[in-house]
Amino acid sequence: MSSEYTPAEDTFLLCDYIDTISGESALEIGSGSGFVTRLLESRFDFVACTDIDHTVLRNQTHATENRICCNAADAIHYKFDVIVSNPPYLDTKTIRFLDTDGGCGGVQVPIIFLRSAVPLLHMNGHIAMVMSSLSRYDLFTQGASGMGLCSEIVMRRHLFFEDIYIVRVRHL
Repeated sequence: MSSEYTPAEDTFLLCDYIDTISGESALEIGSGSGFVTRLLESRFDFVACTDIDHTVLRNQTHATENRICCNAADAIHYKFDVIVSNPPYLDTKTIRFLDTDGGCGGVQVPIIFLRSAVPLLHMNGHIAMVMSSLSRYDLFTQGASGMGLCSEIVMRRHLFFEDIYIVRVRHL
């Protein structure tokens, strides 16, 4: 049975970042409960969200407009000012749990999300993603660089056994 990702510390850090931005258009990749997307709707004129799980989208706790069921953002053909995601980022050998398992180095899924998002990003826009100190940030930056992007950590929060980051990614 499908279940949505319950907002937690990483979600709240992403929301703190969103509170500092606004604009015309935004996309959330992997919206789960809709919690973050609802905040985006209060700060942007047009907002869309995606999730790979149709049941989760249909039953969002925080129901949103413009919900699209697809892998990452593969079904979208629109340019956004801002794209955000709290992707699965746990370092796992295999991806069994779609809401937490990030694959090899914890960056396999975030890089898939990033690759899907780049064609949808306005040249002056940016992507904000949640990452963890338990993941291989160096591999993520290498992947981003290979796509013609630069990345920087713009927010961080220390938890019990890790730091979580907001990584801002832009065109070079």
